Amino acid sequence: MRIYTKTGDDGSTGLLGPGRVSKADLRVEAYGTVDELNAALGASRAIGLDAEADALTARLQDDLFVLGSALADPSPDGPFHGAITGAHVAHLESAIDRIEDELPPLTHFILPGGSASAAHLHLARAVCRRAERLAVALSHSEGQHVSPLDIVYLNRLSDLLFVLARAVNRRAGVADVIWKGL
Repeated sequence: MRIYTKTGDDGSTGLLGPGRVSKADLRVEAYGTVDELNAALGASRAIGLDAEADALTARLQDDLFVLGSALADPSPDGPFHGAITGAHVAHLESAIDRIEDELPPLTHFILPGGSASAAHLHLARAVCRRAERLAVALSHSEGQHVSPLDIVYLNRLSDLLFVLARAVNRRAGVADVIWKGL
């Protein structure tokens, strides 16, 4: 079987379920950005994370594959609707709390950077925020459905990626980049 099907040559793509939509459709933008986020996390892992951060990020990648599937399914009765649950959100919150316990209190704004690993996690955080904005926009579009927990998950994930980037810097002995202001 070949990877190319030629069915998208007209600018359309299939969603989970019947029918095709434009590749510029908001739903495609939302799940495509979740895929981009997953790739950004893969890049973070590829350049090297400590064992704890790597294991956490691997789990996040699995979750994001599920979330992307949920966003690719326009039916509120589809097989992936509700696949992101309160337990997924609770796992993120638990990880945030655990990681924050090892960090000094934040007293300044910080810029994305420090170690290469942390910079990649900050990039993933920014992509996550875009995915969240697109999921919110999709949820506000007439006739479209997005599980509210999908949006909550993305919101918490961006928080987790922020504290994880700080922790990765700290564990590597690299200072966060403090914003100097105006």
